[in-house]
Amino acid sequence: MLRFAYTILYVENVPESIEFYERAFGFKRKFITEEQDYGELLTGDTVLSFASLELGRSNIGQSMQASTNQKDPFAIELSFTSSSIEDDFDHAIKAGAILVNAINAKPWGQRVGYVRDNNGFLIEICTPMQW
Repeated sequence: MLRFAYTILYVENVPESIEFYERAFGFKRKFITEEQDYGELLTGDTVLSFASLELGRSNIGQSMQASTNQKDPFAIELSFTSSSIEDDFDHAIKAGAILVNAINAKPWGQRVGYVRDNNGFLIEICTPMQW
């Protein structure tokens, strides 16, 4: 049986990315390799990790497109739930996250706001779904 275990974001600078997520979202570092080309954060059941673009290229044997804040975001997002959405959203922006959309209420009752990280990846900060 398959199990979703990792999301790996390929970035120019792994330590810088880990440090950004620690500051902006309060995640704790699990580790960074000695080569500083791979690292993981403690985020819950699914691991959020970062790998260097160079490592990614060597793993798949071809080039990959880097995410940047100078281009439109990729058609994918990371989603972090929060029970204190205003505080967590404001904290992320003060720590350097780039505002995309302010927090607003969705028709299904969830509150959602969007930012981009230091690499240009899209991040949703939202209240938990109430099903």
